[in-house]
Amino acid sequence: MLSPTPNNARLLVAVIGASGVVAIGALSVAIGQQQAEPAVMVSSANSTAAGPTSATTTPMMAVPLIKGPAPLPTEEQGPAAP
Repeated sequence: MLSPTPNNARLLVAVIGASGVVAIGALSVAIGQQQAEPAVMVSSANSTAAGPTSATTTPMMAVPLIKGPAPLPTEEQGPAAP
């Protein structure tokens, strides 16, 4: 059986390295396109039975559940006022 010559080994290493570079490039492009898509919300109020369905894009905003300062836990509260 013939063993691979140094030229064949270099070619094999070059092919493996090139395929790794191509795979990393493809993954980075796929991840970049996935994150670049805007959020789209579809509302049933915008569609009618006779007309086409429309989609609206609205910005998402976080709304706090508690207004004002939060109360302290009972173990951190001072003694009750007389």
